[in-house]
Amino acid sequence: MPKRDEKLIAKNRRALHDYEVLETYEAGIELTGTEVRSLRDNHCQLTDCFALIRGGEVWLNNVHIPPYANGSIFNPDPDRKRRLLLHKKQIRYLEAKVAEKGLAIVPLKMYFNTDGRVKVELALARGKKLFDKRASMRERDMKREIDRAMKERSR
Repeated sequence: MPKRDEKLIAKNRRALHDYEVLETYEAGIELTGTEVRSLRDNHCQLTDCFALIRGGEVWLNNVHIPPYANGSIFNPDPDRKRRLLLHKKQIRYLEAKVAEKGLAIVPLKMYFNTDGRVKVELALARGKKLFDKRASMRERDMKREIDRAMKERSR
């Protein structure tokens, strides 16, 4: 059977604005059947979500997966905590890093991988200050101006 391409479900664009990404990890997520069906319809909201480590497990909080339209009584709570699946070594490493001041675990995107399984891309990130946000906006604007000038020059 041929492999599929990755299918993006949701992307947390605000995280890239608010945080400086240091490392990224791919994690599986524990879901019910109706949640997966809802995700296949691209229903998911990642804004303001975060991950916590409790009892040696990583939990994803504030992810909203709306109930599946044809799901009847088997639809779980849309805002429940969901367990992320990582290797124990990765969890210990992340726990040590998060203990440092100013680091957090933030989901960047949720997608179906080539095998059709739901994956979450996590980032070990440091919060940006206001001047950092201004600097990154300035860099983005300068890059955009340079690209426009190069495009005009090549015409």
